[in-house]
Amino acid sequence: MKELQSDRASCVAEATGGTGDFFPAYTQPQLRSEVIIRTVNLTKCFGPVTAVDGLNLSIASGEIFGLIGPDGAGKTTTIRLLAAIMPPSAGRATVAGFDTVKQAEQIRRLIGYMPQRFSLYGDLSVLENLSFFADVFGVRGGERRERIDQLLHFARLTQFRQRRAAHLSGGMQKKLALACTLIHRPRVLFLDEPTTGVDPISRREFWDILSGLHLEGVTLFVSTPYMDEAERCARVGLMFAGRLMVCERPEQVKALVPGELLALRTPQLAQARALLAPLPGVLEVQTYGDLLHIFVDDATARQPAIEARLAEAGLPVISLQRTRPRMEEAFISLIRKRQAEN
Repeated sequence: MKELQSDRASCVAEATGGTGDFFPAYTQPQLRSEVIIRTVNLTKCFGPVTAVDGLNLSIASGEIFGLIGPDGAGKTTTIRLLAAIMPPSAGRATVAGFDTVKQAEQIRRLIGYMPQRFSLYGDLSVLENLSFFADVFGVRGGERRERIDQLLHFARLTQFRQRRAAHLSGGMQKKLALACTLIHRPRVLFLDEPTTGVDPISRREFWDILSGLHLEGVTLFVSTPYMDEAERCARVGLMFAGRLMVCERPEQVKALVPGELLALRTPQLAQARALLAPLPGVLEVQTYGDLLHIFVDDATARQPAIEARLAEAGLPVISLQRTRPRMEEAFISLIRKRQAEN
């Protein structure tokens, strides 16, 4: 806990100081190795349901951490616990050295929390929403005007400052919500599926903004259903039924998939899947768009048998080649394995 205690002394000054860049104090490289979020056996129960079960996690200052998992895995509950919105049933968590139960108010001044659903005021303009959140966090005077102008430019909303929030596109609403979350210069951002329901271009623009925050040294804790977003994170945690199954770098998560991968392109996916799944050495078969992903114990040894079985059944093969698993295949494979164990 030594690093958390030293972190506590500087966090308030950094959260409120500095001029020029939006997050000037966060560029100090020595902060990157410090633990800013830590949980010890963190647990949350709702009656007989255990939403978060004995979570142990350490996140470094300035890290982008991604939390993935199926619906009901406990991702939102985890974020709400860390944001000091609800108390745990057991265990404890600290953010920037502050206890989420005993020092919740100190934590709320240092973090930004963006929930899944658009929670701003639709009848207020972009500028009025930013002004409201500035009032909430006590940002006033010249500093208030400076921050609002910076955020409008940062979120690319300057030309829409007088437009009502309800009349913004989904992507613009997400960027406005992020801008309001940043009005008090939080050191840690908790983002709960921030790009759900927006188009791919808006998702990319949103992540460009997050990348800029990361370069400024802001710690990002992001839950996401999108595997391409998970691959942007320094580390990824996979939750299932309230438990953290895996917590590794994206490449290490993908390496956990057993066996090797063959990608089959055929116009008859269902028939090919039924034929190949029972073959010796075939560990798992997944449909991926117009491809069939076949996990085998040895690609070199099994490919001839797969080709022969398809030819014998008269199924056309457009291509069959070895490839590397993506995050999505790893996610599905690990979840299926845990479901089978349960």
